[in-house]
Amino acid sequence: MTHGRLNFHVEAQATGSHARAATFHTAHNQVRTPLFMPVGTQATVKGQLTQALEDAGSQILLANTYHLLLRPGPEVFRRTGGIHGFMSWKNSVLTDSGGFQIFSLPHSRAMSEEGAAFQSYLDGRTILLSPELSIETQVAIGSDIMMALDQCIPSTADEATARAALGITHRWAARSLAARGESTQALFAIVQGALYPELRRESAAGLTEMPFDGFAIGGLAVGESRSERQDTCELTAQLLPQDRPRYLMGVGTPLDILEAVHRGVDMFDCIIPTQVAQRGGAFTSRGFLQLRRGVYKYSEANLDPLCNCPTCARYSRAYLHHLTKTGEHLGWQLLGQHNLYFYHQLMRDIRQSIFEDRFLELYRERREILHKSDAENPIHVQKPKRKMAFHRGNYEVHRAPEGFASIRQISSGEIMHSRTPPMVEAHRLYIEQSDLAARLRLSANENMNGATTEPLVIWDVGLGAAANAMAAILCHEAQTAAGPTRPMHLVSFENDLDPLHLAFQHNREFTYLRHSAIGGLLTVGRWQSRDPGLRWTLVQGDFLASMVKSPAPPDLIFFDMFSSKTAADQWTLGAFREVFAACAGRAVELFTYTCSTPIRAALLAAGFHVARGCSTIDKVDTTIALTPEAARTLSPGGYELLGAEWLAKWGRSSAKFPIDLPADQQPAFEQAIRTHPQFQSM
Repeated sequence: MTHGRLNFHVEAQATGSHARAATFHTAHNQVRTPLFMPVGTQATVKGQLTQALEDAGSQILLANTYHLLLRPGPEVFRRTGGIHGFMSWKNSVLTDSGGFQIFSLPHSRAMSEEGAAFQSYLDGRTILLSPELSIETQVAIGSDIMMALDQCIPSTADEATARAALGITHRWAARSLAARGESTQALFAIVQGALYPELRRESAAGLTEMPFDGFAIGGLAVGESRSERQDTCELTAQLLPQDRPRYLMGVGTPLDILEAVHRGVDMFDCIIPTQVAQRGGAFTSRGFLQLRRGVYKYSEANLDPLCNCPTCARYSRAYLHHLTKTGEHLGWQLLGQHNLYFYHQLMRDIRQSIFEDRFLELYRERREILHKSDAENPIHVQKPKRKMAFHRGNYEVHRAPEGFASIRQISSGEIMHSRTPPMVEAHRLYIEQSDLAARLRLSANENMNGATTEPLVIWDVGLGAAANAMAAILCHEAQTAAGPTRPMHLVSFENDLDPLHLAFQHNREFTYLRHSAIGGLLTVGRWQSRDPGLRWTLVQGDFLASMVKSPAPPDLIFFDMFSSKTAADQWTLGAFREVFAACAGRAVELFTYTCSTPIRAALLAAGFHVARGCSTIDKVDTTIALTPEAARTLSPGGYELLGAEWLAKWGRSSAKFPIDLPADQQPAFEQAIRTHPQFQSM
């Protein structure tokens, strides 16, 4: 049976599985499923030529409406005849609607029935991304498959939030269909519903009544466990029509894909093949290899003996190890090329096994290897002697499987940056969210008119291995190189300098510490840049006790202490009341990595307003706290303050009170939260 603009046809169905092989046609090529779509967000797959993608077997590339709307803009595509000629790509293109990118924005976005209003990261202008604008942009781009705009939420959201997002998604889907008009481009709807089976059923039932050409499973890979993802995927896939493609968005690893094919999914996309390549990772028939490991330094073997990609045919593991260790972009390109070949070959093998009715056999075989790391050179626990060389006091160097180094506290087991490289996390959580670069820039008029020379004061609470501090320093130096810059005074609080000493000792791995500022701070407790507008002061001792020693009150606070399990006294209501008092009526913004309900409640009770911060690899969102003076200056597109949904969730929570709150004060505390000025306009 065939259906719709794609002429979709199921050719084979696996016995004992929902896995299936199909074909469909776009204006540019015949597509064979199951298939993986490399992600070319901004009309380019990072590090890869389009010819290399064609040679690897890429049938469809994914591009993103949100980014292409901002740059180069729809008019460029209208004038150049669409994305295919623009990027020299002869096969199909699928464009995401921009919904996930709006969800991922740390702030500067507001959701309404009309659409998502956000501020451009290029020029600050406010744009309303409505279903109509999303479709209009995708039509201009000229993609073969368009996606309807949806409201993406964390998979772990509460039921009320999930139901509200589902309703908006359905109404936007209908508007997207109407906006497509007579365009010959295919259009997919996105099934939402978080982890609630009944909501998934309701979403699938509502959307499949509309004449879409295919359906996507959205709202996964954003916070849930692997087992929850697989269960939700299987349930949703079986609710969708047999005669149209099923697309699992943003997933994932080769093992994730194998599991989803088994559950009846046809199409996949993810940034993982090129993302892990950038960090030295490669998927092979012998398991996952991390080319940063010293075991490959002298290896003349091919990367994967069973792969016929150009990387494996020509280059040794020793050379790829060298490129990875030196940070050469060629290493990223070659490993990314191999990973894409690996993904496409996996899809071809799966498709062939379905036709030969031996999918379950392949499924069992591949599951055994796809979850392993390097069967030839397994990773063993380091010998005590080597471990001793990489520790100081209560801290040791920790190496993540992805290839980066961080610092681990031995007594608690807590890792300062467990899943994201330290500087990547520092930039995302603190530099980008605080919009530090914009705060530091002085316009030409401000410079000519003698704008304030008062320094921007940042309190760096929990210096650790100095990733946040160095990210701020490097940001200031970059702005100074570009033009007039406001002075900045960085004040770091820390009671134990062993983490920084240890990381500095191993600055071959902690490369961001190769800076003159570190020596000055560790030697005399302060550093003054040659630029008189940049200085750094260390305040040693317990943070709460040493706040009074700060040379200046803060404008921004990067609150990056160990978690409440390890440093409970720093996350109490009493602690945040002291921090609030130290702000002394100033417009101050505090950024922290936690999204804990009792900690957010403590911040509210201390006097702050509280907003959702950006998501991370292991957290669906983080937290931003603002003094009332800062909250009053918020623009309409500013931070997303916690609202009625959060308040309702807090009311149902079994852990709603700060750990230091006596039981007899809990009723008054609860009343204070419910009457907080932040919630009075609801």
